[in-house]
Amino acid sequence: MRIAIQGFEGCFHQIAAQGYYGKHTTIEACASFAELVKKVKTEKTVDAGIMAIENSIAGSILPNYTLLKNSGLHVTGEIYLQIKQNLMVLPGQTINDIREVHSHPMALLQCIQFLEKYPHIKLVETEDTALSAKNVRTKKLKSTAAIAGKLAAEIYELDIIAPNIQTEKNNYTRFLAISKIPVAPTADANKASVYFETDHRIGSLAKVLTSIADAGINLSKLQSFPIPAKQWNYYFLADMEFNDLAHFEKAKASLLPLVPGLKVLGIYQKGETK
Repeated sequence: MRIAIQGFEGCFHQIAAQGYYGKHTTIEACASFAELVKKVKTEKTVDAGIMAIENSIAGSILPNYTLLKNSGLHVTGEIYLQIKQNLMVLPGQTINDIREVHSHPMALLQCIQFLEKYPHIKLVETEDTALSAKNVRTKKLKSTAAIAGKLAAEIYELDIIAPNIQTEKNNYTRFLAISKIPVAPTADANKASVYFETDHRIGSLAKVLTSIADAGINLSKLQSFPIPAKQWNYYFLADMEFNDLAHFEKAKASLLPLVPGLKVLGIYQKGETK
């Protein structure tokens, strides 16, 4: 399969794509999430996409929820990836040779406790972790290290001189598998992502939440978004978890009379943090 991802070869999106679709997955690298969504939606050579949607430390990537809602694409699954950052250099280099460390600003921040041990090293922000690793290799930067995932070190043939340097070890990013073609829920489906609107009246949201709970649904996420055409009105993204698909169907039926709009993005098997 050819899977669209955001980022360069060796990035965490590629690791997630291989984890979900298999090691032999071919990637279609995209410069932005908007380009990723567009390619999944319009290009026949792209079978599906993997898109980051939230991080256990940084929180939700709000623009991606809006992109997904407006795209008409479907969520077919999810995968949680533990983010492990590594310090990598050209073969033969040591930590004493390093004068600069290049990486994405978020990766540098995630590793700040380790980097503070070396005050002489300059931190340089770049647009991508994997691109930083690529530049160290292609430009033969002997005094420069990159922070990136293990796959980047393998692809660009760099030595990892300090593995797992992220400060917070339980750092997970949730990725959604998205497709232009909806997939019928399997027997083990136990999660659904749904958009809905509520009336701008007292108790409207409370009635919706009560209806969901009464159907035996665990609401694992509820995110609000403003509706541009309706000042101070909102729509919501809800992730619902259940043990029986019948519980979700019951919840959906009970919601329809309560909300002006309801859209199911996908019904799938929830991912695990390993």
